[in-house]
Amino acid sequence: MESRLNITNQEELWKMKPSRNLEEDDCLNKDSGETSMLKRPGLLHSHQATHSDQFDCPQELQHQQELFPKWRLPIKIAAVVSSLTFLYTFLREVIHPFVTSHQLYFYRIPILVVNKVLPMVSITLLALVYLPGVIAAIVQLRNGTKYKKFPHWLDRWMLTRKQFGLLSFFFAVLHAIYSLSYPMRRSYRYMLLNWAYQQVQQNREDAWIEHDVWRMEIYVSLGIVALAILALLAVTSIPSVSDSLTWREFNYIQSKLGIVTLLLGTIHALIFAWNKWVDIKQFVWCTPPTFMIAVFLPIVVLICKTILFLPCLRKKILKIRHGWEDVTKINKTELSSQL
Repeated sequence: MESRLNITNQEELWKMKPSRNLEEDDCLNKDSGETSMLKRPGLLHSHQATHSDQFDCPQELQHQQELFPKWRLPIKIAAVVSSLTFLYTFLREVIHPFVTSHQLYFYRIPILVVNKVLPMVSITLLALVYLPGVIAAIVQLRNGTKYKKFPHWLDRWMLTRKQFGLLSFFFAVLHAIYSLSYPMRRSYRYMLLNWAYQQVQQNREDAWIEHDVWRMEIYVSLGIVALAILALLAVTSIPSVSDSLTWREFNYIQSKLGIVTLLLGTIHALIFAWNKWVDIKQFVWCTPPTFMIAVFLPIVVLICKTILFLPCLRKKILKIRHGWEDVTKINKTELSSQL
């Protein structure tokens, strides 16, 4: 009889799910109501130690629980963006030299090609964290109320912002590690020797290029700062850390610092490009370089954020989110629905 009660209580524990609230502002989800694992009750008596496996999840319940349900959409989008960017970069960096001048640059695939894919995916996923907040604000301005439900696709997107942010941090860390590995490559050492030989042949005593030095110093510095803030965002998204913060603190870190990170990442890419925007050699087979495509979505998000931050729109959005309703728009919506 006692064992049956234990099994029943065990199944009830595993079927219990903490509640979640969908936040309306443009920040990552704060899953303060859930824990990363079920807390096991303490064993009060020594004779119960041999039966500690009774607190494991039953086999039938394991099959009923979904595997990473909120990670599916972000992983799919990250995989699609990574694949398309890799094929695009492979075409420009490897196939084009092989077709036009019969140069074998396939050695670029493991490091150079991959390291052009990683920042593209990272900044795109980071932009996708804050894009649904922009769309939600536009929808609320259009409806004139916060009590009307968002579309299902937008609701699902907003619930997965935390996962998008963590994946963005993952790709950014990989990008930093790959970038640090550049001087360790054998191909880089050979290229360095070739540059030194060419300098001797040209009788040049100094190869210093002032604007190129400033370009690298600035964009590397901005990249380090952006990665550091992105790491802070990732740490504060951990439930144990976010639970120790007030909502105002969490909102400030995830919303305000998140936009700063997106801005720094965009400037990092723009300064990396420097004067390549007007260099015709960068347009291989009439295709723009990767960094031009990478900064498009972040610039759109930043422009929309700037427009929504204007006082005339900001005050109205805050009023709507505090419960105010625009009666004229609600009446128009009701009339159109009746017709």
